[in-house]
Amino acid sequence: MKGRPVIPRAVARQDIESAVEHYLNEDAEKAALGLIDELEKVFGLLARHPESGSSRYAHELDLPGLRSWPLKRYPYLIFYVVRADHIDVWRVLHAMQDIPAWMTEGD
Repeated sequence: MKGRPVIPRAVARQDIESAVEHYLNEDAEKAALGLIDELEKVFGLLARHPESGSSRYAHELDLPGLRSWPLKRYPYLIFYVVRADHIDVWRVLHAMQDIPAWMTEGD
């Protein structure tokens, strides 16, 4: 079962590019590639099981339908909303950031 397509918004793609660039600037090419691999795995999981993510931030930010999923090996959270025909990835943020402030940027 493939599931719904996972479609990152432009700002989510920028988040991912920034995270990869950070690892590359630290001469951690293996970590950069590992981050991309883990994101692909999680996107596949979310495509098949979109309701798996936590709704914690939906309540905190008053954004109904917002879900989040943490990466296991990297300190990032994927923020997304389940749509009828796809998974709408809003942001991919470092877990130590001010999540409420970052979620409102780039709208």
